[in-house]
Amino acid sequence: MKFLLILALLVSLDSLAQSKNFVIGPRGDTLNRVDGKGLKQGPWVVHQDDLRGERGYEEEGYFVDDKKEGIWKRFSLDGDLIAIEGYSFGMKNGRCQYFTNAGEPLREENWRAIDPKHPYDTVDVRDVNDVTKILRREVIKIEPASYKHGTWTYYNTYNGTVAKTEEWVMDRIKEAPAAATAAADDDLAPIDVTGKSTAKKETPASKKPQAILDYEKKNSGKKKIRVRDGSTGG
Repeated sequence: MKFLLILALLVSLDSLAQSKNFVIGPRGDTLNRVDGKGLKQGPWVVHQDDLRGERGYEEEGYFVDDKKEGIWKRFSLDGDLIAIEGYSFGMKNGRCQYFTNAGEPLREENWRAIDPKHPYDTVDVRDVNDVTKILRREVIKIEPASYKHGTWTYYNTYNGTVAKTEEWVMDRIKEAPAAATAAADDDLAPIDVTGKSTAKKETPASKKPQAILDYEKKNSGKKKIRVRDGSTGG
């Protein structure tokens, strides 16, 4: 056991010896390390003061070869958690959550980071006349970056309900199919809550012949004439 402790201490000292500079955190942690090549490594705490009207913040997470990796958390200068972001290859990746200073959900984003060492992706080639039909799959080269990919949710900060959602596919917003759009347009029509249609549907049986319509129009407003039918008595 004593040998293991000595070995761990030697590894730690060797790691620090290879660092160009570092700081010791309040809990004795080694933070903000920069290696001999000038690359940020390990746990970091980044402090940003208020600047040109922008609120300051502090964020903490890990660097790997000078690039953000894994979960990073951002706090206001008052100590409130305002963001949880995921990173890969120094770019946003996966789910990112944002909050108000009061801790209420603000929005939720989804990102996809492209590995600079493997900048290729397989995409579906769809039929232009039927977007649900996949004709083939192709491998394409794409620029390494963070792409909006997945569901984005925006919250109402007054009551925490979902205000709206968006679907993204590689930085392009996903359009609703034509059938769904038509259905959405139908939803805009007035809804009959009584179960009875407010508009009277005209059937061929109820439609009056044009000759009768012309006669009624010509004689509208005139005094009705009693027609004798040949009957006698009372």
